[in-house]
Amino acid sequence: MMMQRVFPDWTADNTANWNKAPMRLAHSLHTSELFSDAALAALIDRYPAGGYGLVHTGGQSEKKRWREGRIDGVPGAKVIETIANGAQGPMWLNLRHASEIDPAYDAMLTQMFAELDEHVGPLGVTWRSMGILISSPGARVYYHADMPGQALAQIRGRKRVYVYPAEPPYLTPEGLETIALNSMELDINYEPSFDDNAVVLDIEPGDMLHWPLNAPHRVDNHDCLNVSFTVEYVTPEIRRRQIVTAANGILRQQLGVTPRSSGTAGPAFWAKAVLNAGARRSGLLARNSAKRRPVSFTLDPNAPGGIRDLAL
Repeated sequence: MMMQRVFPDWTADNTANWNKAPMRLAHSLHTSELFSDAALAALIDRYPAGGYGLVHTGGQSEKKRWREGRIDGVPGAKVIETIANGAQGPMWLNLRHASEIDPAYDAMLTQMFAELDEHVGPLGVTWRSMGILISSPGARVYYHADMPGQALAQIRGRKRVYVYPAEPPYLTPEGLETIALNSMELDINYEPSFDDNAVVLDIEPGDMLHWPLNAPHRVDNHDCLNVSFTVEYVTPEIRRRQIVTAANGILRQQLGVTPRSSGTAGPAFWAKAVLNAGARRSGLLARNSAKRRPVSFTLDPNAPGGIRDLAL
């Protein structure tokens, strides 16, 4: 059964600016029962261990802080309540790859990309995924960049999103290579002066943002519980760029050779594809990608503020 159109008010400007500039799109997904408290609580209850990310961050007036936590069997409804209260400071829960956990979200994602293909021409998407974010009032996502294509859809609450050019000084080749090798997207330099050239967008339910590939961004929640979802996707061109970026990182960081090209075609590209494949076979990229922050707290409804620190 076909749901209502995901993009009911697509414009010619949306088509013209796709992947060229940060853009705001109108969507209808905030009206879906899949994002009700009951549906989200049930989804949390059946989420596999290790399939989600629970993060406790500093507030918007604090310095950068990032702690990883776990749910440890707390019922989904109580998880949402604890995040909404934010008594111990802002938190967010990322239900990673929700479209791979529940076929209803995958159907939603399928329709979304079918409509995008209608509007901007066949994207040739080879991989896509949706992560559902439930975050506290005042929570923030620090300055970072991502390797796949990205979109952010607001379901509940309000956010302010800052999007920056995908070029130096906002994003250096070395910074992007570090992300490609280590999967640690927060390890890039941010200066407050960068905000002078940011596109700043306040979004509310029914808004979706899309920005050019690798564009750095950061997010500040307004003073309310937020529910949103991120979309990640890969096309053949994005995959070629990922291969080149990772290979350039190996050349620069492992072999001490300064890359001279980021091209995605020709003999140089294919040589880097071979280098990338060899690094994967040897386990180099797998070892780098395994780096994660330690889990330092667990949700505990009986503890003050709902958080219990763990001994590290």
